[in-house]
Amino acid sequence: MPGLKNHFEPLYDQDRNLVGIWLSPELWLKAQAALSPVIDKALEALSPESVKEQPEPIKDWEALIQFWDFDYPLPTDVSCKQCGSHTEDWQKDEPRVFRLRSASLGGLVNFQCQKCKARIIKKHFKKHIDVDCRPFVEK
Repeated sequence: MPGLKNHFEPLYDQDRNLVGIWLSPELWLKAQAALSPVIDKALEALSPESVKEQPEPIKDWEALIQFWDFDYPLPTDVSCKQCGSHTEDWQKDEPRVFRLRSASLGGLVNFQCQKCKARIIKKHFKKHIDVDCRPFVEK
């Protein structure tokens, strides 16, 4: 196959043991969308301990509480319309029913349902709250 060595090269050590594969940037750009999910799953299988849950951004939540100036108290209840999970106070649940994924001073708060992985997005406005529940989508 012409140009194969220009785009794909197995790499061996001095004892002829395969140590890796080199892909050209051009080949990676063409194959990345198909290869990335497969590589991610293989990495999880090879090293499951490395797939750690990211810590919740509690400092962002605390900043939102500190600067909260709306006419109603900051609600702590979260409900998932996908699977029906519900909590009156997500912070008190152990283990968590919902994990905080992000919180901004603008009032946008994002949770993930631990049961079905759906995203619950709470948009806090001066006079009301909009809640959106989005089903989990595998990347």
